[in-house]
Amino acid sequence: MEAITLTTERLLLRPVGPQDADAAYAACQDPDIQRWTTVPSPYLREHAEAFTSSYGPDGWRHDTDYTFAVLTADGSVLVAMMSVTRRGPGCAELGFWAAKEHRGRGYAVEAAARLSRWAFEAAAVDRLEWRAEVGNEASRAVALKVGFTLEGILRSAAVHQGSRRDHWVGSLLPADLGLPGVLPYLPARA
Repeated sequence: MEAITLTTERLLLRPVGPQDADAAYAACQDPDIQRWTTVPSPYLREHAEAFTSSYGPDGWRHDTDYTFAVLTADGSVLVAMMSVTRRGPGCAELGFWAAKEHRGRGYAVEAAARLSRWAFEAAAVDRLEWRAEVGNEASRAVALKVGFTLEGILRSAAVHQGSRRDHWVGSLLPADLGLPGVLPYLPARA
């Protein structure tokens, strides 16, 4: 996938790169990011450097993960990190964290809505999933505002900080945004 830049009214979403290491390191010192996401804990500078210089760019290069630094429109301040990760043919997962000092301003919702639309229109995604550990109410609020349908709880779905955790799972389909899918969708009949 060719690395691209997206914009919204207030934000610039561009592929993460080495220039984001300092801001990512600073943001990931937040205990809530370490508590609710899969970033290493403690989060060291070397983690930020590897993420921004290898993991992020490699995902684009191998067409497996599209990680965006979410910045203010002028490109000067990192407000969030967001990615679409391929999980199988036509299926991907939306993941994100928001920097503590920029939460509550709607940036995560705005970026997630834009990135979801891009996934359907440009990345051949027919089902976008969102997952978060049960109890991560902030992430759940973002997903619901974007339009994800909460589908349930996946018991013991992931290992985090040495224990198995239950996760919420939700989905967003192209039709939810008024877009056509890549393949026809035949929903189950109740």
